[in-house]
Amino acid sequence: MWYVVQVRTGTEEQIRLQCEKKISDAGMEQCFIPCYEEKKKINGMWSVQKKILFPGYLFMVSNDLTRLYRELKGVIGLTKLLGTGDEIVPLKPEEIDFLRQFGGEDQVVEMSEGIIENDQVIVSSGPLKGMEGYIRRIDRHKRKAYLEIPMFGHIQNVQVGLEVVEKVKSEKS
Repeated sequence: MWYVVQVRTGTEEQIRLQCEKKISDAGMEQCFIPCYEEKKKINGMWSVQKKILFPGYLFMVSNDLTRLYRELKGVIGLTKLLGTGDEIVPLKPEEIDFLRQFGGEDQVVEMSEGIIENDQVIVSSGPLKGMEGYIRRIDRHKRKAYLEIPMFGHIQNVQVGLEVVEKVKSEKS
């Protein structure tokens, strides 16, 4: 099962490393931070950088929640395992499928590429292809798409890299 742990924003990597050291293989199979790629212009050159997709959250895969919960008590800086009330709830299968499709095996959402045709975004390549419905806004200058995706039981606002290579207006007859 996949679980989500809330941490203080900015401490994600530090806590991930702590978890990998302090939690046994029986308690946790995997611990990761989903990221996305964005293009930034630095000294006149475009470079691809990785940013955290869900700031303040860490993802863990475990088949033994009781052991994971017990071993997490030794990790400094955790806020809480996400759940409803006192119950810790794993991610839903559709949320896991979405994350696997979106971020791939490495959980890195690569840059997507697309066009704008008649004020409609059409993604031609990358993880956003076929997911245009999640896009709420784009910033062509920053090469980003701002999405609303259902995750953790409510709507999450996230941003990912989107290169809009062309904007066209087709003529109506």
